[in-house]
Amino acid sequence: MKRSILGALFLVALSFSTTWVSAQFAVTVGVTIRTAPPAIPVYTQPACPVEGWLWTPGYWAYDDYDGYYWVPGVWLAPPRPGFLWTPGYWGFVGGVYGWHAGYWGPHIGFYGGVNYGYGYGGVGFVGGEWHGSVFRYNTAVVNVNTTVVHNTYVNNTVVVNNNTTVNRVSYNGGAGTSSRPTPQEQSAMNENHVAPTQEQVSHNQTASRDKNAFASNNGGRPATTAMSKVGGERFGSEGHSAPAPIERPAGHTNNQAAMAHNAPAHEPRSQMQQPHPQRQQPHPQPNGRPHAGGQRGEGPRGEGEGHRREH
Repeated sequence: MKRSILGALFLVALSFSTTWVSAQFAVTVGVTIRTAPPAIPVYTQPACPVEGWLWTPGYWAYDDYDGYYWVPGVWLAPPRPGFLWTPGYWGFVGGVYGWHAGYWGPHIGFYGGVNYGYGYGGVGFVGGEWHGSVFRYNTAVVNVNTTVVHNTYVNNTVVVNNNTTVNRVSYNGGAGTSSRPTPQEQSAMNENHVAPTQEQVSHNQTASRDKNAFASNNGGRPATTAMSKVGGERFGSEGHSAPAPIERPAGHTNNQAAMAHNAPAHEPRSQMQQPHPQRQQPHPQPNGRPHAGGQRGEGPRGEGEGHRREH
C-alpha cells in the first residue's frame, strides 16, 4: 500500500475529527500506516556524558520495506540554550497511524500522552530545567555522570511509584492513550519551533540501516535500545554493551527517515556547538529499582550504570 494513498485517506479522515487533531496532523504527519507500532521497550538510560546535553527518548520509526524500527534514545546537544525537546509520537485516527514529528522549542508541547520515561511521563518533562543558559538535571529522574555534569538537583515529588499500572503503549488514539493537549501544551504547540537537528536526522538514518533495529527481526525487543551519544557506545535493555549493527540488504532504502524528522519549523535550524565528550564512569544512583507506573508526569528512577525504564 503506497504511502501517498494512505496520506490522502488520513487527511480525509482528519477532516471529521476534532480541531486540535486536524491542526496538528495536517502540519506534522509525514507517514501513515495501518499497523500499530510495537510497545515501548523497557531499557536502561546511559549516563549523560556532557554538561548541557539533553536526553531524546527512543521511538519506533517506520520504513516502507521492513516496517517499524527502533531509534535508540540518545544524549545530544540542543540547537540552542533554553530549548527543550518535544518527542514525536504516533496517532491513530480514521483507521490509520500517522507520525507527528518532534521539535525543539522553549516549552514542551503535546506528545500524545505516550510514556517514554526518563522525565517524559506522558505530559511535560520533569528530568531537568533551564536556568538561563545552564541546564540543571533532576537526578531523581535522569542519569548523569557527575564527574563532568555538576548542575544537578533532586526532586523526588515528580516520581510516582505505581506497581499496578502497566502502560508501554506507543501511540495516541484507538487502543492507545486517550490524552488530549492541556492548555499549556496547546500554547507550546503554537510557539516557534526548530526542527530536529542534523545529528538527530543522522541518528534516525543510522538506525534505519540496522537490521537488528526492525521489529520484524527483533519481535519488539531491539538489541540497541539507547546510546551515550550519536555514533557513540551502544547499550542493550539491561544497560550492557550492545552488539554492532548488522547492515540491511543493499537496495533497501528508508524513505521515511527524513520525513519522520521533517517537523514544522517557523525559524531556521541552528546547531549549538557541541563540547567534546569525556570518557568517565557514570555516577551510581541510589534507592533501587524504578517505578512500574504509567502515570502522567512521572519519571522512572534507577541505579548502577544507568536508569532503567519500566512500566
